[in-house]
Amino acid sequence: MTESTARGVPQDERLVRVGSLTRLLTRPDIGALLGAIAVFFAFSYFARSVNWIGDPGIAAGWTDQAAQYGIVAVPVALLMIGGEFDLSAGVMIGSSGLLLGYLTTFQDMNVWPAMLLVLLFGLVVGFINGLTVIRTKLPSFIVTLATFFVLQGVNAAGTLKLTGQTAIQNIDSASGFNSARKIFAGDLTHYDFKVKVIWWIVLTAIGAWLLAKSRFGNWIYSSGGEPNSARNVGVPVARTKIALFMMTSGTASVMGIIEALELRSMQAGEGIGLEFIFIICAVVGGCLLTGGFGSVIGTFFGAAMLGMVQLGIVDAQWDSNWTFTFQGGILFAAVMLNTLIRSRAQKAR
Repeated sequence: MTESTARGVPQDERLVRVGSLTRLLTRPDIGALLGAIAVFFAFSYFARSVNWIGDPGIAAGWTDQAAQYGIVAVPVALLMIGGEFDLSAGVMIGSSGLLLGYLTTFQDMNVWPAMLLVLLFGLVVGFINGLTVIRTKLPSFIVTLATFFVLQGVNAAGTLKLTGQTAIQNIDSASGFNSARKIFAGDLTHYDFKVKVIWWIVLTAIGAWLLAKSRFGNWIYSSGGEPNSARNVGVPVARTKIALFMMTSGTASVMGIIEALELRSMQAGEGIGLEFIFIICAVVGGCLLTGGFGSVIGTFFGAAMLGMVQLGIVDAQWDSNWTFTFQGGILFAAVMLNTLIRSRAQKAR
């Protein structure tokens, strides 16, 4: 008890000392980090038929899966912190891959300009999503769900109409394919570590820097937490949210390019369902469903956790259908933990 408290004088909250453990427990990413560590050691025990800890090939497998989730989960987390959702991020992967395949194989376009057009397509879809949400004031859940169904129909019916089938093959026959694949979808080592793992790490670092060190990061927090107050102090809430939607769809387009180059083909149903995985990664990483709170670093660990679950269940020789049960359990536990961490953070302040 301090002298001022003993005399009955309230102490300035700015002078209150907060312990290291308390500060650690109020971080939104601590739950995801502990969860990822727990899952890693759990499968090192249950998957004893393989060398889960010491085999680089195992690490290459789960990081490859985690990168598939984590690349798009970064902008999804930023969007959720900004108070919005994008349920079209998964199907955008398929749409972008199909568009790349169509341009390169049926229009004989070089891969590099085709990739620029695909990225532009993603940014336009994100702009339309964001502008619609802002202008109509409809929930982003509804707007992007509509976009999801529109793109899903276009992917199947449009591809069938243009090509006579619901998949596009032989993308590797396009000019410039080898150089593009080396940069976006190649192997790093003979253990099959993928280049997209580097993309995942780089995008996470950029997202974390934006959120913690830039004015745009402050705008994201304020737009998701108190949008009306943010407008009153000059924060461009509308432009911030539109930019976040564009970042999400644009990154999903990049992921579609990566998958098309990696698989050398693209199915009309590719990416459908992944939008929920991206949201799970963000929630596990500390993002609240109500916006205004979260962590890109935590989302990184959330993606790592789900990547380990995806591969670990197979290595443990369990029924792969249990993957969905794990994902649901992880989501429920993350929501409860995030609520507790948010409550501790408010008390610490």
